Amino acid sequence: MEFSSLYRELDKDKVKKSALRKQFLAERCALSAEEAERRSQCIADFFIDLLSTATANYHYLHTFLPIIRQHEINTWLIIRRLWAGFPQVQVVAPVANFESGTLVNYIITPETQVVETRFGIPEPLLSANSHQPLAPSKIDLVLVPLLAFDRQGHRVGYGGGFYDRFLAQCRPNCLKIGLSPFEPIDQIDDVVTSDIRLDIGITPIQIWQFGNRNNQACFEN
Repeated sequence: MEFSSLYRELDKDKVKKSALRKQFLAERCALSAEEAERRSQCIADFFIDLLSTATANYHYLHTFLPIIRQHEINTWLIIRRLWAGFPQVQVVAPVANFESGTLVNYIITPETQVVETRFGIPEPLLSANSHQPLAPSKIDLVLVPLLAFDRQGHRVGYGGGFYDRFLAQCRPNCLKIGLSPFEPIDQIDDVVTSDIRLDIGITPIQIWQFGNRNNQACFEN
């Protein structure tokens, strides 16, 4: 199904996060493994091109680790290229604390082991003696997981609030980049004032920029 027909099937009074979450999760899962990987590769290419033009110095990049069987954007395509070509950028991945509903961030390297939690979420395997968490205030860029986003930069996540709480702890000039296999919809109806907008959205087709112009300016000539 093309994106335009998908959006037409959503009734106007149902373009809310709960309806979008259900619809886009189903659409993403309906992609073939080959198509999901193709879209991930396009997004990775766009992101690396974007980072290559950056005028700011970025030291810490947070990224989610993908659940490949659910056709999440394969961020390993980005991570491995960062390790190979951007040694000045350290990659940071989260460990979820379900008791507090928060994310704890750790630097990962090619030597870091990754294991699946009992919820099926890939996370770095850490030793308390050799790894210390990185404060959210240190992070310069965040690759944000999402199910849908709109043309104003509002996003629909999985509903747990982990990234809402995490992004609220980051610096105001931390660049928030959403990765989506689908183009944005026109508008999410039920946004609230506490929602933190994306600065950039990357799809397989193009890069969308919105939000904080000071954050975006670091990628402009």
